[in-house]
Amino acid sequence: MSQTNDIPAGAAAAAGLMPIPGHIEPMPVPRPGIVDGVTPREDGRIDLLGLPKKRIAELFENAGLDMKAAKLRAKQVYHWLYHRGVTEFEAMTDIAKTMRPWLAERFVVGRPEIVEAQHSSDGTRKWLLRTADAHDYEMVFIPDADRGTLCVSSQVGCTLNCRFCHTGTMRLVRNLTVGEIVGQVMLARDALGEWPKGAGDVRLATMAGLDEDEDEGDYTSDGRLLTNIVMMGMGEPLYNFDNVRDALKLVMDGDGLALSKRRITLSTSGVIPQMERCGQEIGVNLAVSLHAVTKDVRDEIVPINKKYGLEDLLQACADYPGASNARRITFEYVMLKDKNDSDSDARELVRLLKKYDLPAKVNLIPFNPWPGAPYECSTPERIRTFSDIVFQGGISAPVRTPRGRDIDAACGQLKTSAEKKSRAEIDRLLAEKEAALG
Repeated sequence: MSQTNDIPAGAAAAAGLMPIPGHIEPMPVPRPGIVDGVTPREDGRIDLLGLPKKRIAELFENAGLDMKAAKLRAKQVYHWLYHRGVTEFEAMTDIAKTMRPWLAERFVVGRPEIVEAQHSSDGTRKWLLRTADAHDYEMVFIPDADRGTLCVSSQVGCTLNCRFCHTGTMRLVRNLTVGEIVGQVMLARDALGEWPKGAGDVRLATMAGLDEDEDEGDYTSDGRLLTNIVMMGMGEPLYNFDNVRDALKLVMDGDGLALSKRRITLSTSGVIPQMERCGQEIGVNLAVSLHAVTKDVRDEIVPINKKYGLEDLLQACADYPGASNARRITFEYVMLKDKNDSDSDARELVRLLKKYDLPAKVNLIPFNPWPGAPYECSTPERIRTFSDIVFQGGISAPVRTPRGRDIDAACGQLKTSAEKKSRAEIDRLLAEKEAALG
């Protein structure tokens, strides 16, 4: 990240990066060179990761297959890509052996590059990832007894400048592509060994009279460690709406990664114009970074409040499509000592949520410190008292247990490790680890 964050404005423009006018009304900053969802590659091949079935079929037809064959091959490849996690065409056993080299010459199934993987003492795992154009971002996996949650990033950096958040101290470099977003889920399943074993349970080969050498093995589905996804990593998801929507559609597709929308939560700091679209076009659970109950305090710690005010935000939450007692909106509230943690703050929180008749749950988050942070965490006693007041008001207010603090993977701590370690240091550490493993 340090290589990109320190680029002068003129050099950034020359590199194809759009200028960023400010944290209140940022412009989209896409990956340069993408045409119709296709990311350019030096070898001329097309990366299929992040593409829907229809687009894959179009590319196959453009490459020379007739329409019927293109649709069939797209359905097969899509299944192998998203349902089985296969990255080599040679492993797609229900595709004719003569067809596999043809695909490999023209296409590739990519993955984001893993620069570094860290394991916390509490089981949390964090990966530092690198894009093809050399920008770094992070994802985090948090295991629990009854679930495993993947925290997914949507942007390289962030533009919101929330004062308690380490990611907010970074500059926004660009939006992540669909492939870079869904690629995080693919990598997590790679690392957890969660792809189904054997060939598919859907006999695609028999659907179109494929070659005799095309076979199919037995399908087995393992128990899932990765059960939930939260769009709570680096960036504001609703400032990269189209790519986040398209990535989550691949995740939710029953023919693809097949994760229920009820197990996906998108977190926003309050981009009101996109919230209704999120409910209508994506339909996942909503989490809102609230963090304060007065204009002055929220203006300070969540500056987007100056553009989209607190009461307007709560009205947008009340209007969110699909919100109900069965699908409550989660309000995230970081506990900052002597800033937003008083008894009167807790009572005002209850009053506001009841005023808008919101089906709500409040997640109280002990502040996770980082070097140079301007705040301290509320004391455990203060957090407990705050929680009790909200509970007594009839609203669930559990205290989130901090996870992954020792590897800077906890809420608000994500800031790419490349800013702390040089490329040479990372390469040396990896070499030492490989040597230790023999």
